[in-house]
Amino acid sequence: MQPSRDIVLEALRDVIDPELGYNIVDLGLVYALKVADSIVHITMTMTTPGCPAQDYIMMAVCERGLRIPGVKDVDVTLVWEPRWSPVKMVPAARTYFDIPDDPHE
Repeated sequence: MQPSRDIVLEALRDVIDPELGYNIVDLGLVYALKVADSIVHITMTMTTPGCPAQDYIMMAVCERGLRIPGVKDVDVTLVWEPRWSPVKMVPAARTYFDIPDDPHE
């Protein structure tokens, strides 16, 4: 039985951006996630192009995804559009980093 999207998202919260020390889901780096035929398809970005932790994060996403019962493979697509910004973070992450909800404040 393949896992639900919510189970995969929760598991991906274990993947921590080593530069920020916060999980990639709540940072808003995961743009899309689909589970089909026990394969997890993830579209994600990094906080900046050329992020030095890019390879580490992508490897961690694959490794964590493969540990989920029912997952046969993980396909990660890295995109740069739309560009990431702090407004993509969940409110708790913005609070943690002391970023206002309105980025123009």
